[in-house]
Amino acid sequence: MIDTNVSLSRWPFRRLANDETPALVAALRAIGVTQAWAGSFDALLHRDVAAVNARLADECRRHGAGFLVPFGAVNLRLPDWEEDLRRCHEDHRMPGVRLHPNYHGYGLDDPDFARLLRMAAERGLVVQVALKMEDERTHHPLVRVPPVDSAPLLKLLPAVAGLRLVVLNGLRDVRDAALEGLAKAGAAFDIAMLEGVGGLGRVVAKVGAAPLLFGSHSPFFVFESAVLKLRESGIEGDAARAILGENARRLISISPRQKE
Repeated sequence: MIDTNVSLSRWPFRRLANDETPALVAALRAIGVTQAWAGSFDALLHRDVAAVNARLADECRRHGAGFLVPFGAVNLRLPDWEEDLRRCHEDHRMPGVRLHPNYHGYGLDDPDFARLLRMAAERGLVVQVALKMEDERTHHPLVRVPPVDSAPLLKLLPAVAGLRLVVLNGLRDVRDAALEGLAKAGAAFDIAMLEGVGGLGRVVAKVGAAPLLFGSHSPFFVFESAVLKLRESGIEGDAARAILGENARRLISISPRQKE
């Protein structure tokens, strides 16, 4: 079982169960996770992105080497973001990056976003784009962050050769024709924010299991809720194996190219 959507450090607005890295690792291992792709809550609001990524890499190494896989942050609204991308790849040996456009103040139609996608594809990096981090109804009144509009991805994905892009926390907002279009264009989606009885079954009926990745959004969400999405939709056999790990394993099976 590969969890493609966990976060380390502290959620800025309240304490969460298992928000200490050793406790999170123990909880994930206990329920059967064999690998977890980890970003950092610090990436949302901290301006020193280089320090955020260095701490993330160190936490993964000290508390979950071979288990926690760090996905560093890049903030396109900060100067020299290209250097942060380079460090993620070359210094920290991360297989990908995790972006938070709504917290960082840009849309997916921003020219720098298209440039980052091209740079990441050239380096063989997976790009995770978080459309949201929490339900808008529970936002702190001074920090109301709208979800990211995914529509520009429909044009960007076919235009960037070799791009491997994951939409995180998006299955509540990306639906029907938009979902089918993005899946056809090559986007993958984690299931953490998918809602509704039989919801995962309906998504699989529309786009198949190939674009879907297991993601729990731990520790913000209770891990078991992600597992229940498969069980209550009756997803089993090849489809379950694909969603629980095979699709994610295939996504990072090609090691990022390292600078000579």
